[in-house]
Amino acid sequence: MKYALIGCGRIAASHLRAALKNGLDVVALCDVREGQIERLAGAVGCEALSAAERYADYRTMLRDHPELDVVAIATESGKHARIALDCIDAGKNLIIEKPVALSMADADEIVRRAASRGATVAVCHQNRFNAAVRRLREAVEGGSLGTLSHGSVSVRWSRSEDYYRQAPWRGTWEQDGGTLMNQCIHGIDLLRWMMGDDVVEVYGVTRNRLHGFIEGEDVGAAVLAFSSGAVGVIEGTCNVYPCNLEETLGLFGEKGTVKLGGLAVNRIETWRVEGCALDDAAALDEDVRNEYGSGHCLLYADVIDAIESGRRPLVDAVAGRNALEVVLAIYKSQKTGRPVKLPLLDFSSTDMGEGPRG
Repeated sequence: MKYALIGCGRIAASHLRAALKNGLDVVALCDVREGQIERLAGAVGCEALSAAERYADYRTMLRDHPELDVVAIATESGKHARIALDCIDAGKNLIIEKPVALSMADADEIVRRAASRGATVAVCHQNRFNAAVRRLREAVEGGSLGTLSHGSVSVRWSRSEDYYRQAPWRGTWEQDGGTLMNQCIHGIDLLRWMMGDDVVEVYGVTRNRLHGFIEGEDVGAAVLAFSSGAVGVIEGTCNVYPCNLEETLGLFGEKGTVKLGGLAVNRIETWRVEGCALDDAAALDEDVRNEYGSGHCLLYADVIDAIESGRRPLVDAVAGRNALEVVLAIYKSQKTGRPVKLPLLDFSSTDMGEGPRG
């Protein structure tokens, strides 16, 4: 399959390595910043990249390469939706870095247009492919935990001022959002997916306590009400001193208690499930190099298989939309001071505007 990458920044190396490991033919690389493509190619260090054409304009790239099968989008978050819709209109299958968009209107349009054009669209929530997460999902799907009481996710990471200064779009309402949108949306995706997706109400609070140089929040918490009666709890922050601490996911049911932890929900820390022994050694402590985890290669493999077989990828556009919906509902709850009913018909990170941040 022919592949192109749009956006060659911080996360791009993970995408490019996954593409190469899965045998994709890297035809083109695109970035508006002079020299960024060469820095990425040097970091990945693959001779095959020397033949890839370089572009500063993705629209030109799409016109020049009608043969492209898969395009990955790894630009700043605020540009994801426009680029995605242009790629879908050009007949391309997509892998979109999270979040899928920054507004419900854009996310819903991506879902609608992908369906109408027959495009395979996946969103990069790669932690679904962690061995620990897959083992827990098997138990949930098999009913081993019984009726769920509640679940929780905690993302306790650190982001310095230098991190935000490296790219001026980070932490802005127009192009990014705060820590819930950027760092914590992976855990939010896992919580909603594990507990059945049927969120009916969200109550959240956010604050900017230690990062006065950004617009978005650096700490947030929320309570989710599911139609089943189960409760979800979210805690997310980039204020942990002096470095990333952990990302945890806990599920608590009538027949089971499971807690995943590690830097990127890559380790099973507690497994107490009636009649369901833990027999997957890989899930006990999967090695990860950083907070991005090790799931990109498996996510790419899943997308390739989905395209070839005509099925939906595991993390499709709807899944990306659902994770975004929770984040935006938390934002809206913070802004209004009230719980927010789902489905959330329209709200955007930019609706947070210049108002008080608490």
